[in-house]
Amino acid sequence: MTMETLKKVELCFPQLFNTSCKKHKRPQSESMIIYTVLSSISLLTVSLNLLVIISISHFRQLHTPTNLLLLSLAVSDFLVGLLVMPFQILLLEPCWFLGDLVCVLLNFPLFITVCASVVNMVLISVDRYVAICDPLRYPAKITANRVRISVLLCWIYSVCYSFLFLPENLKQPGRYNSCYGECVISANAAVDLVLGFIIPISSIIILYMRVFVVAVSQARSMRSHIAAVKLQRSVTVTVKKSELKAARTLGVVVAVFLMCYCPYYGVSLSEYEVFLGSSTNLFIVFLVYFNSCLNPLIYAFFYPWFRKCVKLILTLQILLPNSCEANVLWR
Repeated sequence: MTMETLKKVELCFPQLFNTSCKKHKRPQSESMIIYTVLSSISLLTVSLNLLVIISISHFRQLHTPTNLLLLSLAVSDFLVGLLVMPFQILLLEPCWFLGDLVCVLLNFPLFITVCASVVNMVLISVDRYVAICDPLRYPAKITANRVRISVLLCWIYSVCYSFLFLPENLKQPGRYNSCYGECVISANAAVDLVLGFIIPISSIIILYMRVFVVAVSQARSMRSHIAAVKLQRSVTVTVKKSELKAARTLGVVVAVFLMCYCPYYGVSLSEYEVFLGSSTNLFIVFLVYFNSCLNPLIYAFFYPWFRKCVKLILTLQILLPNSCEANVLWR
């Protein structure tokens, strides 16, 4: 390599000009837009999920089995916004200067939190399935203790899932880098596809289809009994509307999950080569993380109590004595 070529090509580690990665810089305007958008998504993800965490943790009326699942989901999504997204923003830099071991260790919370977010969605689908398809036995089946155990198992599963990828990379950090200045780890694509996508989404779709069938059946039953006694009709309409709303919510969950995850796993299945750090890679990876920003909107903003909680939090009324006993459920 001539001196003239070295002047034109910027290296991450100039002293290692034979093995150093080249700096591939984006135009400044493009970089500013990307950093601004991704930092905003990270901040929004942290803020929205923190509001959910504070709401469910603080107000005693919200200490229900279903809301414990929402709390676990919010914690995993909060960690995605707090730890995973900033790490991915760091990877936008043309060079990685934090070392190979740090590269591997920073990928550890990535696998845990994203997996926990997906598994929590499955648990919430199970909860809604039992509530709609077997409402009479719901209180006996879905208890606070069972939910706590399920949440614990969810996080244990997520940690074990991450260990499928970590040990191989820890044996020799940086072994998969093509040059000095990269942050690349090896992940078993087949295992990730099955455990991280196919099993969770299949479970959610099967549960949702069952819920949808029951909800449609009950809606037809409601219309056929429209001429019933006034009081009975009033109660029936209220119950059916609630169930249909739950079915619609689950429908949004499935649609958003597919929208965010299909591009990433679609590329994996097609074996189409996407270069690390490219705009395409950046888009499909952050689309997966963006699901953590949308989850609090789907699961929380659909509920009136969340809007009331946000108002109490933002106006600092939660600092008042006995504010945890406030009535946040609409009558």
